[in-house]
Amino acid sequence: MASFKERWNIKSNWQLFVIILVFAITGSSAAYLSKPILLAIGISKDSVSAWEYYPLYMLLIFPVYQVLLVAYGFIFGQFTFFWAFEKKMLKSCGLGFLLPKKENPK
Repeated sequence: MASFKERWNIKSNWQLFVIILVFAITGSSAAYLSKPILLAIGISKDSVSAWEYYPLYMLLIFPVYQVLLVAYGFIFGQFTFFWAFEKKMLKSCGLGFLLPKKENPK
């Protein structure tokens, strides 16, 4: 755990606990919410084959997870950490273009 604290610049064990808790809640919530979202757009196990349904389900989990991670981070008082984590993750996935550009001072 010390390596996580050092790598993520975490000050206390409590903050580490909250961050790990947010990751756990976010993963479970994203998986749970993706099924009703698929149903809302008309995709169910009965309407498409399993070969189509499960890849779509997995693809949907990714954006749902990204949104929930920042939202739960805010709720648990760790928005700064999770926003920085989110930006780093999106850049590493090649999706950095989704982030707002920094304006250069003149």
